[in-house]
Amino acid sequence: MVYKALTIAGSDSGGGAGIQADLKTFQELGVFGMSAITAVTAQNTLGVQGVYPLSAEAVAAQIESVAADLGADAVKTGMLFSAEIIRTVAEQVKKHKWERLVVDPVMIAKGGAPLLQEEAAAALKEELLPLALVITPNIPEAEALTGVVIRTMDDRREAARLLHRMGARYVVVKGGHDDDGEETVDLLYNGSEFSYFKSKRIDTRHTHGTGCTFAAAIAAELAKGRQVVDAVATAKSFVQAAISHPLGIGQGHGPTNHWAYRQYGE
Repeated sequence: MVYKALTIAGSDSGGGAGIQADLKTFQELGVFGMSAITAVTAQNTLGVQGVYPLSAEAVAAQIESVAADLGADAVKTGMLFSAEIIRTVAEQVKKHKWERLVVDPVMIAKGGAPLLQEEAAAALKEELLPLALVITPNIPEAEALTGVVIRTMDDRREAARLLHRMGARYVVVKGGHDDDGEETVDLLYNGSEFSYFKSKRIDTRHTHGTGCTFAAAIAAELAKGRQVVDAVATAKSFVQAAISHPLGIGQGHGPTNHWAYRQYGE
């Protein structure tokens, strides 16, 4: 059985995030990766130098090509950039009845550059979020989507409840932006109970692409038929290994090590 996952996201010329990170993650987890590019970025570890979006028509054509021939066992979205692209992606997800959808609400790059137009946030909430099996916001993204100012774990739980009410069946609020303590804690909410995934905090600047990688790992595991809680656990371990064994390349926020999970284990 060859499991297949489709990433619908932007291209990162530096190779650390976007479709490049997604395809590397799919490969490392034994899943055949396919892509539909929403935008091309001129990007490296120092920041984003340019964003060049594709047309919604071009995005739809790529998705149609994959769906018509190869199909997909799971789909992951990343940088979608505009409201028009978001609506197009939502239409395609519904058309092809893709239920294992992981939405990574990419809004801001690691260096602070906006990757989602302001008017697109409403489309993300209204059009795509209700289709998501899993949504994986970090703390700033969860704040932007819900309006909740997140300072405590109770705040995170409240944001997760609101995102679930918006339609996502499972919500993961990642804890990487929470600087308190020696652990990072990712919170998973399924509509009735919370689960917590803890790992040791690693002091490193080489974290570019961790959000893309985390969501892609969840999608890869879902493509193989894993349950959401197990997929999140594997994704947490995958990213922890990638951060713990840095490549040490680039002058800024360096990329994570996508082969670390296979080479070194957890």
